[in-house]
Amino acid sequence: MKCPFCLYEESKVVDSRSADDYNAIRRRRECLRCGKRYTTYEKVEDIPILVIKKDSTRENFNKEKIINGLIKACQKRAVSRKQIEEIANDIEKTISNNMVAEIKSEDIGEMIMEKLKPIDEVSYVRFASVYRQFKDINTFMDEISKLIKK
Repeated sequence: MKCPFCLYEESKVVDSRSADDYNAIRRRRECLRCGKRYTTYEKVEDIPILVIKKDSTRENFNKEKIINGLIKACQKRAVSRKQIEEIANDIEKTISNNMVAEIKSEDIGEMIMEKLKPIDEVSYVRFASVYRQFKDINTFMDEISKLIKK
C-alpha cells in the first residue's frame, strides 16, 4: 500500500479494528518516510459465482432460489426454517470454498438432495421429483425403491 501523501510503499499499522459489522477491518497506518497517517480498509473479495443452467445459459448464484425450492419441498413437513437456511448456507459455503467461478445447476441440485435426504425423506422425494423432472410414476417409484433399499 502506497502512502497517499509521498507514495512511499512502507508503512506500519498503528491501529486495527472491525468495521461494517465485522465484514471489514479498518487500519490506521503511518508512513515510514513522511510520518503522516492514513486509513485503509481490508475486506474479503467476493468472487461472483455463475450457475450454468440446463439450457447452457448462465446466471448469478442466488441462495434465495435454494431456500425457496426447499420451502416448497418441505411444505407441511417437520423441517424448520432454520434447517432450510443451514442447508442453503452449507451449499453456498461449499461452492465458495471450492473457488470455482462457475458451477452446473445439476451439481447444486445433487448437493441439495444429499443434505435434504437425512433430514426428511418425503421432502427429499418431493425435491427430487421436481429437480429430476420425473416423467411418469415408474421413475418416481424407482427413486422411492432406492430409498427403501437404503
